[in-house]
Amino acid sequence: MNLTIHQTFLPHTDPDASLAFYRDTLGFEVRGDVEYGGLHWITVGSADQPGTSIVLYPPTATPGVTDDERRTIAEMMAKGSYATLILATPDLDATFEGVQASDAEVVQEPTVQPYGVRDCALRDPAGNLIRIQERS
Repeated sequence: MNLTIHQTFLPHTDPDASLAFYRDTLGFEVRGDVEYGGLHWITVGSADQPGTSIVLYPPTATPGVTDDERRTIAEMMAKGSYATLILATPDLDATFEGVQASDAEVVQEPTVQPYGVRDCALRDPAGNLIRIQERS
């Protein structure tokens, strides 16, 4: 098999705030912006990885999810325990400075983890945990 990662989905609660965060704070390009039935999907990605995208989606659009499940998802998102995205950068300190200057919610400043990775953590406007690892 020859598989690549094409898209991954992250939930959002506010399309405007998510767009600003992923475009302006993280520097991703916008590849798609679709509204349908009062819901909003935004596709973003790194200019250096044209074949890989993040689709920011309204979690209420997931078919088959019950109202109780929607409430649970909303509660988990509010706590930041529903979804995680791990990004990488060759210069963690410069990336962190840019993120911190944007008033993003910082969870952890750059640090060396016990398992050997140097990274930082923040939350996007929906509460998703974003870790940024230093990679050369």
